[in-house]
Amino acid sequence: MHNEFTAIVEQDDAWYIAYCAEVPGANGQGKSSEECLANLREAIALILEYRREESLRALPPDARQELVVIG
Repeated sequence: MHNEFTAIVEQDDAWYIAYCAEVPGANGQGKSSEECLANLREAIALILEYRREESLRALPPDARQELVVIG
């Protein structure tokens, strides 16, 4: 389960489009399935990085951070 996400890929004429149900807003597109999935990977990484940064900015100064690893 570690760093695994579900890509839903569809073909629309000459384009492939994909989204990730686990990460709302993560979408990819490309002329090939491989290009589409590469774009989706990048979108997922950027969204998760942004969400992590935003959540850490909102922490109270006396909050303690602990790393939790799954998988």
